Amino acid sequence: METMDIVGKSKEDASLPKATMTKIIKEMLPPDVRVARDAQDLLIECCVEFINLISSESNEVCNREDKRTIAPEHVLKALQALGFGEYIEEVYAAYEQHKIETVQDSLKGGKWSNGAEMTEEEAVAEQQRMFAEARARMNGGGVAPKQPDPDPSVESESPNP
Repeated sequence: METMDIVGKSKEDASLPKATMTKIIKEMLPPDVRVARDAQDLLIECCVEFINLISSESNEVCNREDKRTIAPEHVLKALQALGFGEYIEEVYAAYEQHKIETVQDSLKGGKWSNGAEMTEEEAVAEQQRMFAEARARMNGGGVAPKQPDPDPSVESESPNP
């Protein structure tokens, strides 16, 4: 019989990115220390179990407060309840740093933004232009020159016959 976790998925379904975890493990150790692959796998499994434990306790704290969404305060209370109180200050500092970095990223416009906001109509027009360029390239033609953006304040007037 397969072991199941809280959400009904097998424990094998819940994991952390191996490359990222390996990088974290290596960064924490002196450069001359090597870690066996089995030890890396064990550390990753320990991290998954720790996350499951904190998540479960956070959920219980949240339920006791009659809330439906786990908030950072619930996670901090869960750490305390599980005996990890000595880490709360460091965890809270990391959370505050994360909030600052998130705000800074959003002010910069994010990873994919060029800093200019587009209306939905402008985005659709740009998408259509890009599709047309892609079609032209696929059909063996060159790239169609970019059409000048029509001035939305000037409506085209059609002559009445």
